[in-house]
Amino acid sequence: MTAQRPSILVVNGPNLNLLGLREPRIYGHDTLADVEKLARDTADAAGYDLDFFQSNWEGAIIDRLHEGRGVASGVIVNPAGLTSVSIPLLDTLLAVALPVVEVHVSNIHRREEFRHFSYTSTMAEAVIAGCGIAGYRYAVDFLVNHIASKNSAV
Repeated sequence: MTAQRPSILVVNGPNLNLLGLREPRIYGHDTLADVEKLARDTADAAGYDLDFFQSNWEGAIIDRLHEGRGVASGVIVNPAGLTSVSIPLLDTLLAVALPVVEVHVSNIHRREEFRHFSYTSTMAEAVIAGCGIAGYRYAVDFLVNHIASKNSAV
């Protein structure tokens, strides 16, 4: 029997299914499938499995995060349009008690004022914004290293 590899849950919020089509001057031409491949390849190279999820519904996102509790080793979340409005998402991430990295394809701090605040960032281990889809690769790398350092300290 082979040992099960640790996993990272990647959760993407509203409208990210339109990545590559929606406002390409802001988000670029890469698609969500490109994001998934990049994140999966990065996780695989580090010895991790990747569970990739996207929904336009806050409740479905919360349910998926609940399912990851006790299963995943960490979470990468792009809350998208929920970033500055969702206290339930923040409460869920606190409840699942996993290390979290928040990712945004665009630099939310160079955009409209209402996008500058993120509830999720108040509890995230790291926030990566404005790096395009490469931010997901950076998030996987950071999370893998964070988990390893946390495990070595135990």
